[in-house]
Amino acid sequence: MDPPHFALLDEARRSLPDGFKAEISGDTIVMMVGSSGIHQRNLLVVRRQFDAHCPVDLLPSENTDLVSPGAGKSRNPDLTYLPADVLETTDNQVPAEAAAIAVELVSPSNPENDWVGKVRDYPLMGIPLYLVVDARLKSVTLFSRPDGGKYHRRDDADFGESLGIPGPFGFDLDTSALLPYS
Repeated sequence: MDPPHFALLDEARRSLPDGFKAEISGDTIVMMVGSSGIHQRNLLVVRRQFDAHCPVDLLPSENTDLVSPGAGKSRNPDLTYLPADVLETTDNQVPAEAAAIAVELVSPSNPENDWVGKVRDYPLMGIPLYLVVDARLKSVTLFSRPDGGKYHRRDDADFGESLGIPGPFGFDLDTSALLPYS
């Protein structure tokens, strides 16, 4: 995408009133609604496990804009892990390629955003790992091995099973405490 066009879309996204969450994917600004208790609980269950296995040079960040002007993308994962120095800013956006992982909890109102849009966008943005937690389907999916255009590996587990998370974290994600929506 041409940088002036991205800058115009990004300015529109950033001018929204507080409380709105928005992302840019191509020529589309995607608006999101607030999250439920189950969403927040599942996010904390996942985050505790990542925090326990996180390298000391990475910090967790929730709702930070990962921006990739060259790809024309600005996405806001539920959770990401970033180098500490990247977060030494008063802004809420950081270079997407700095992220070690993006974690999304699928929204029941807009699952296509996580399952289609972000599976397409995150490898283009240089994000090496993408974890999808879907309480509708009672499953977790890890996408890995991006080559710039797509992820080449997909690993799935149902709630109650474990899912291997590769380096830099290197642990088995325990999904037994995750709650489904129904």
